Amino acid sequence: MRRRLSILVACMCGAVGVFPAAAAAKPVKVAATLSTFADLAKTVGGDRVEVSAVASPKFNPHFIEPKPSDVLKVKRADLFIDAGLDLELWRGPLLDAAGNARLFPGGPGELDLSQGLELLEVPGRGASRAQGDLHLYGNPHYWHDPENAKRMATAIAEKLSALDPEHAGDYRRNLQAFLARLDQKIPEWQSRLAPYRGRELVGDHRAWPYLMRFLGLQMEQHLEPKPGIPPTPRQIEFLEQYIRERRIPAIVRAGYFPPGAAESLAKRTGAKVVLLCQSVREIPACSDYIAMLDYNVNQLVEALRP
Repeated sequence: MRRRLSILVACMCGAVGVFPAAAAAKPVKVAATLSTFADLAKTVGGDRVEVSAVASPKFNPHFIEPKPSDVLKVKRADLFIDAGLDLELWRGPLLDAAGNARLFPGGPGELDLSQGLELLEVPGRGASRAQGDLHLYGNPHYWHDPENAKRMATAIAEKLSALDPEHAGDYRRNLQAFLARLDQKIPEWQSRLAPYRGRELVGDHRAWPYLMRFLGLQMEQHLEPKPGIPPTPRQIEFLEQYIRERRIPAIVRAGYFPPGAAESLAKRTGAKVVLLCQSVREIPACSDYIAMLDYNVNQLVEALRP
């Protein structure tokens, strides 16, 4: 009896020593609204994080219907990363369904990546939804500017370090490696578009102003007459004349945007249709953030080359 008791005590003591270490070894569970945010979290977190994205990169991020499996992912997450602003109108209902109060806006497990960024196209006083699917706080497609990606990755590293201070050094090292790669690529991307600085393109949706600013290009007109409003015959007629008069070489669209209007307009004007990636993994060539920028820059160079 005494021997059995000694064995039981030894096992309990061993368990006390093992359980905390096992708990510390558990990865931080991260749920991100978009695949681009998930990619940045994985880049910074490495093998210390378990990351999933809610929105498929093959669909318009404005109009996503989260699945029950997405609710479960968020419910179990330690960190929820989102775009903030009003990009993901489905974000609130998803968080409510998951019921994880730590991930609610402003909570210790929530990270709004728009914080601290300079936003473009912030509407003036009196703006309303009558102007289309207008973003009332500014354009939320800010991740296309790699200078913003630096700040976003830094915010992710800081948040992960706060949640998992034991591995803060790992997050800092991963962050510095990513920032070093961006610092190397940014001059390359800008120099490749430098010969075409100031050239104008037509877009699909107002998803590209940050990329255009970063690369020194212009995009004043879009297939959508108003944000979120499908192309109308009147808009196509206007753009046909606009493209001819200004000799605009290309029409930009994302993979999820219906191709019909862009292809029709291209045939009528001689402009090229350029497919750009809005999100990481939208197509195989855009396998991570830097690959996505490489692809988009290559596509634009090919479209603008005489």
